[in-house]
Amino acid sequence: MPHFFAFVTSSCTTIEHLLRRTLVQLKRYWSLRTTKQSAHHKFQISHLKFVVFLCVLCASVAQTKAQTWIWYPGDYEIWLSNQMQNRRTDRGTFFPVFWKVDSHYNLMDFHKEFTLAQPEELSIYVEGKYNVKLDGKPFEGTPTKIIVPAGKHKINIKVFNQANVPAIFVKGKTIVSDATWLVTFEDKEWIDETGKTSDISATKWLNVGSWNFNMPKQLPSQFKLPVTVQKAVSITKNGNAQLVDFGKETFGFIKLHGLKGKGNITLYYGESKEEAQSQKGAVTLDMLNMQQASKNDSVMPLSKAFRYVNVVTEGTVQFDSISMLYEYANLKERGLFTCSDAQINQIYDVAKYTFHLNTREFFIDGIKRDRWVWSGDAYQSYLMNYYSYFDNATVSRTLLALRGKDPVTGHINTIMDYTFYWFLGIYDYYLYTGDKTFITQFYPRMQSLMEYCLGRRNKDGLMQGLPGDWIFIDWADKLSKKGEVSFEQLLLCRSLETMGLCANIANEKTDAEKYNQYAKELKAKLFSIYWNNSKQALVHSRVDGKQTENVTRYSNMFSIFFNYFNQQQKDAVKKSVLLNDSIQKITTPYMRFYELEALCAMGEQNYVTQQIKDYWGGMLNLGATSFWEEYNPSKKGAEHLAMYGREFGKSLCHAWGASPIYLLGKYYLGVQPTAPGYAAYIIQPSLGGLQWIEGKVPTPTSDIELYVSKSSIKVKGTTAGVGTLLIKSKTKPTGAAIIDKGNNTYQIFIEAGKAYEINYEVL
Repeated sequence: MPHFFAFVTSSCTTIEHLLRRTLVQLKRYWSLRTTKQSAHHKFQISHLKFVVFLCVLCASVAQTKAQTWIWYPGDYEIWLSNQMQNRRTDRGTFFPVFWKVDSHYNLMDFHKEFTLAQPEELSIYVEGKYNVKLDGKPFEGTPTKIIVPAGKHKINIKVFNQANVPAIFVKGKTIVSDATWLVTFEDKEWIDETGKTSDISATKWLNVGSWNFNMPKQLPSQFKLPVTVQKAVSITKNGNAQLVDFGKETFGFIKLHGLKGKGNITLYYGESKEEAQSQKGAVTLDMLNMQQASKNDSVMPLSKAFRYVNVVTEGTVQFDSISMLYEYANLKERGLFTCSDAQINQIYDVAKYTFHLNTREFFIDGIKRDRWVWSGDAYQSYLMNYYSYFDNATVSRTLLALRGKDPVTGHINTIMDYTFYWFLGIYDYYLYTGDKTFITQFYPRMQSLMEYCLGRRNKDGLMQGLPGDWIFIDWADKLSKKGEVSFEQLLLCRSLETMGLCANIANEKTDAEKYNQYAKELKAKLFSIYWNNSKQALVHSRVDGKQTENVTRYSNMFSIFFNYFNQQQKDAVKKSVLLNDSIQKITTPYMRFYELEALCAMGEQNYVTQQIKDYWGGMLNLGATSFWEEYNPSKKGAEHLAMYGREFGKSLCHAWGASPIYLLGKYYLGVQPTAPGYAAYIIQPSLGGLQWIEGKVPTPTSDIELYVSKSSIKVKGTTAGVGTLLIKSKTKPTGAAIIDKGNNTYQIFIEAGKAYEINYEVL
């Protein structure tokens, strides 16, 4: 590549950046036209012209890509979640969710104001019945194309659709449907006796929502996840039954090839061989009645989770072969981790696969049984996403589907703690992505949900279960939910801090002061009511105004990584709770996630490494190909398959089982943002007893690349944002500008886009 071309295009992360850089160089070299030009200068100018051409071309492509289907923000997410969550079946019976289901608004008014230098033809595509107005005057009929004259104009498209989300796609040379359009579900127009229409200043207009439907024929209502063909690895015949093994946990549609004959055919699905072979116990199944002589291929109507499928035929039914259509979310994997320990690498790979299976239109809990969007499960998926896909759309889509619409009549998923996890999800979403638009758009929904919570406090200002409230916390034997549970107050406090943050972003300063004051008061109350000096821990609950004797891990471990404890309290709790075997142990990956996070936050990665190997490695030793909803090492054989009073009730592929993705990214590679959107970030790697670790952590602009051994660290920062590398070393490191922070701790600033190699001696 010529030197000049490389100079112009280097470090240009966007089309706009490239154009700005090119224009600067254009001014510099344009003066050469009036002076004697060398051949070298002529060569540079020719390449400058070529760069300008590329910029114009790319800008044109970018303009084309900006065209997309648009709708009322949050409506498509609610509609799509209704489609997905109501696919659940149990033994062939429709099994709907437990909570209130909202719907999209049926009537929308979209508008856009613009100025044209010359007339322009617009093509209009709509999902629903519609009319089109230009400057307040309607076109006759339902035009698919209109001519807009030069000048300043306002276009309105009003759409009604009860079955699907009202959506539009507008395609012109300069005017296209994109994020700059505004939309409302009520225009509040009125007409006086002369026929004059009122102004509509009282109307609440929002920026439209969109996803990735960028072609006119790519209708949002027709969205389906992609599929790909996969073959079985073995088939075992036993009389009129065939046990089909696909080799590992998977998800999709079974396809029977060359199906013919008369009679019944039943497919029993199983995450385990035992489940598939249990005609009375299999949770999911398909039943067909065949009355055809000629051969035909048949795809089952609903996707299922399974490793094994037991196909049982009656009568003369036959089929030639069986395959599946694997259904998946087409997301790009960005985060990576590998290390010197082969078992940890296997655990990481299986965790990635588990998370991939449970990442669908939304982040769901498990692929076999529920296939629902549960807020507690989703919260952990958000965090894993930031260290794997970094896909903002799936996070925001899941948050909006969970929240639904006003009025608020119950907690999210009916669970008190799951409501608070929703707020925590927004807190982290802003920190990792820096997306202010989401918060300003949906602040009213945050506020109404928080006011619902505050309205359910008791006389002491604490959350206590009321009729209709499910206090979950965790699946644990004999875990008391009575009285004022400390864990719920802790989550409320963090949620109030989130509301203070969001209110400031939404420029609601009075609200911000109120929520921050509530959080401050609750935090003080939390420690005055629940801290027990003799136990050196927060107690589990308070009943009738008195502390209970029970100490559990939940509120204590959350207080560590929320940074609510001082250092003395952290050290005390680590000994009295986290490393104390007399405190009730956690047996779900769900809460092991937080328990190990608290230990990592305390610098106990060496201990955590062995815990990961024992716990997740224990599932692998039992033949797991994905990680489970619950794992208790003390159970034996088929006991591992049972849950909820059912022989095969447990999910063997559960999103919360994939937490090593997050732990290894945040606490071993040690990367986390300290300012929204990684404008500033910290890298504090820990080998955790391993010989070396290597990986990538995605950010909004680029990936942070890291290699760490006992003697060297190689790091490449983001293309935007300032990083701080903190390392522990026996001797002063070399290879960069080093700041000695004392106590064998050293600091190196990581500039945007630069690579560093640091030599040190691991402590």
